[in-house]
Amino acid sequence: MEQTERKTCIVCGEPKDEGITIVTEFICTSCESEMVRTSAQDEKYPFFVRQLRQLWVRFHV
Repeated sequence: MEQTERKTCIVCGEPKDEGITIVTEFICTSCESEMVRTSAQDEKYPFFVRQLRQLWVRFHV
């Protein structure tokens, strides 16, 4: 059986096995799913924007 590496999600901060890596940062499957279903009018939308800003900041450092 193949061992998968647990990575820490930049959105929820939890170590997870499955998700996507963008640049060098990991987003778990459940956070990715929630983000794509969240409308811009939702109160959680600004939180997601702040968390995703980490991609931009870390990419340009």
